[in-house]
Amino acid sequence: MKLALVTGGCRRLGAAIARRLAEDGYALALHASQNPDVEEALREKLEASGAQWHGFAADLSDGAAAEQLLPRVTGHFGTAPTLLVNSAAQFGDDRLADAAMDFLLEHYAVNCAAPVLLSKAFTAQTGQGAIVNILDQRIANPHGDQLGYSLSKIALSGLTAILARELAPSIRVNAVAPGLTIPTQDYSDGQLEKVRCAMPLEILPEPAQVADAVAWLASAGAVTGQTIFVDGGAHLEAFDRDFVRLD
Repeated sequence: MKLALVTGGCRRLGAAIARRLAEDGYALALHASQNPDVEEALREKLEASGAQWHGFAADLSDGAAAEQLLPRVTGHFGTAPTLLVNSAAQFGDDRLADAAMDFLLEHYAVNCAAPVLLSKAFTAQTGQGAIVNILDQRIANPHGDQLGYSLSKIALSGLTAILARELAPSIRVNAVAPGLTIPTQDYSDGQLEKVRCAMPLEILPEPAQVADAVAWLASAGAVTGQTIFVDGGAHLEAFDRDFVRLD
C-alpha cells in the first residue's frame, strides 16, 4: 500500500494535494488541527477514486500530539506511511513592532517544530520513502509582513536541506514553495489583477499546479534537497510588502 500523511490535508491547498495523491493511487491519512471533515471537492474525488482514507485531528502546536500522529496513522492503517507532506501552517499578520515571544513560538511550533517531530517519527517507522515540505515563495526574498510565519517557513526550508543530507539514501526530502495560490477574501478583484501582472510570468499558480509538483517530488527517485517554486516567478522579485498590501 502507498500511504501518504498530509498535514492540513482536509482543506484548501492541503486538500488539493490530497486530491492529486489520490489520483496516483495513494491511501491517505488526512490531518486537521480540530475537525478532520474534508471539504466537498476532496470528498468527491476520494469517493470517485475509491481511495482509502481516514481523518486525524491533532493540534500540532502540542509536541505530544505531533509525536503521536504518526503512530496513530500506522495503527489505523496497519502500515507506516511512505510519504509525509508537511502542509499544515499557522499564519498570522504581525510585523517587528508586534513581535511577542508567544506569537513567534506558536508559528514556529506548527510550521517547523512539528515537521521536525513528524519527520523523526516517519524515519523511525518507515525507514524509507519521501518527505515534501510546503514552504512559501517569500523565503527567497523575505519582507517584514507576517513575521512569525515568514521566519518559521525560512526555518522549514533549512530543515529541508538538513534532512536531505541526514536521511539519504533511504529517505528523500524536498520542498515546494507556492506563490499566491488560494487568495483570501482580503483581496479585491482589482488587487488580484495587479498582483498577477506583477509576476514575471503574469500568472498566479493554481492549487493543482502546486499539487502536481508535490506528486512529482514524491516519485522523483533521483531528487533530494530541492525546492520547486510554483509561483509565477514571484521568488525572482523582491516585494516590499505582502501581496495584499502592494500599492
